[in-house]
Amino acid sequence: MNRAGERAGTMRAWRVREPGPMSTGPLVECSEPVPRPAAGELLVRVRACGVCRTDLHVAEGDLPVHRSGVVPGHEVVGEVLAGSRSDRFVPGDRVGIAWIRGTCGTCRYCTSGAENLCPGSTYTGWDADGGYAEFATVDAAYAHRLPGGYSDVELAPLLCAGIIGYRALRRADVPAGGRLGIYGFGASAHLAAQAALARGATVHVMTRSATARDLALGLGAASAQGTTEAPPEPLDSAILFAPVGTLVPPALEALDRGGTLAIAGIHLSDVPTLDYQRHLFLERDLRSVTANTRADAAEFLDLAATHRFRVHTTSYPLSEADTALADLAHGRVTGAAVLVP
Repeated sequence: MNRAGERAGTMRAWRVREPGPMSTGPLVECSEPVPRPAAGELLVRVRACGVCRTDLHVAEGDLPVHRSGVVPGHEVVGEVLAGSRSDRFVPGDRVGIAWIRGTCGTCRYCTSGAENLCPGSTYTGWDADGGYAEFATVDAAYAHRLPGGYSDVELAPLLCAGIIGYRALRRADVPAGGRLGIYGFGASAHLAAQAALARGATVHVMTRSATARDLALGLGAASAQGTTEAPPEPLDSAILFAPVGTLVPPALEALDRGGTLAIAGIHLSDVPTLDYQRHLFLERDLRSVTANTRADAAEFLDLAATHRFRVHTTSYPLSEADTALADLAHGRVTGAAVLVP
């Protein structure tokens, strides 16, 4: 945002005009007033915002509309400008805004450590405006402290791709020194793989992209092959990051006895009929992953502070948000796409 725009109290932002395929131009760029933080909220100048596949699901209509004309983006790194008086953040602090935006705090899920299952939960870039803009707001209680040693662009993907990948890793129940299969190798998967390797796991990657296979091997994966090819050894655990339901049967079939498959996406195409003996028998588990808790985020960001992740990004100016999302839709992004105002 230029200084004249700041003085006038306006900003640039992208909104979902009407959900539909990226070829129909669902996003529109506009100029509008800088948001005012409500009680308990922070006003944040956006320094970087990751481009997540969930943003694509919101823009293309795979997810139902929660807020008409919403500003997408929930991997926001920014600078606190003003807002809630809190001992957690002061103006000038670097802060993160992630997917989970609010919960009721009183239901049985919230009080048992499972706030990601709260029926009243709300989400950045779906229920409320997100980071495809020059400014954003966030409840101070749901903002995140960020580790040092990373640039703004490197930090942005950690705030969803990293956090939800970590949640998926936990749901996959990878045993100590276990064999983990990863299906799809985009922004979230390339971070989850590093977290698993840091814990001593052997990682096998199945992905359609030759470039992604090279990236996986470069990060330390033991093998990398096509999405429908079997890994070279039975798996203790697997994570499906690609939103492709037809990959569920081969992923289950690749599991050893007692193995677990975690599906990490918020949206998945239809799953074919499963054969009980081939896919589920011998106590194989099939689990979904539903958002994350703030505790998950804190654990992962602490891990990022002590274990330096290699974050592969492609930067786009904010003015090319629609191009970035289209590139993601067509598999033209290796690692994570990040918007920079």
